[in-house]
Amino acid sequence: MSRIPAVIKGITHEQVEYISRGVVAGVDEVGRGPLVGDVVTAAVILDPNNPITGLNDSKKLTEKRREALYVEIMDKALAISVGRATPIEIDEINILHATMLAMQRAVSGLSILPERVLVDGNRSPDFGIQSHAIVKGDGLVAAISAASIIAKVTRDREMAELDSRYPQYGFAKHKGYPTKAHFEALEAHGVLDEHRKSFKPVFERLNKP
Repeated sequence: MSRIPAVIKGITHEQVEYISRGVVAGVDEVGRGPLVGDVVTAAVILDPNNPITGLNDSKKLTEKRREALYVEIMDKALAISVGRATPIEIDEINILHATMLAMQRAVSGLSILPERVLVDGNRSPDFGIQSHAIVKGDGLVAAISAASIIAKVTRDREMAELDSRYPQYGFAKHKGYPTKAHFEALEAHGVLDEHRKSFKPVFERLNKP
């Protein structure tokens, strides 16, 4: 693996095949940008003898397709773990470090110890084992695609549950992202415990004269 860099841009099919050999965990996150809720990560070890068709970056899939693939991944994967960092942790250590922490939690929660970890993006935390950050990896590496789907469906379901508790905020629609509707809800109804207090729109609402 020495010929494969720690951060990979423009990965080739040969590199994908090479680094996907053995027991490999794919890792991705969802929820760095929202103003509310946890940042959610997932780690997935796929079964090479039980392939899943149609895996891709979760953002490029319809909700119906994501849900169907979620069920199939949960059924066929060798190991799956979800990690998270809370709004309090995000406010304390910032969203980048909270995301890295959530990724570490996801990998440490796997029932199988992977030989290496492949992370979507341009940086990877220290997992204590070999890891590679792959730019746009969620659309290139099957295990990362699977992780992106697990993380996305998990967080979307949590936003739907939050919406049922606070329907006036519209979380089921905007998923907590900084949309006009979310800004208007903040202005009209105030800040919830689940909001990230360090994020500018929430911070400004809390400190409004």
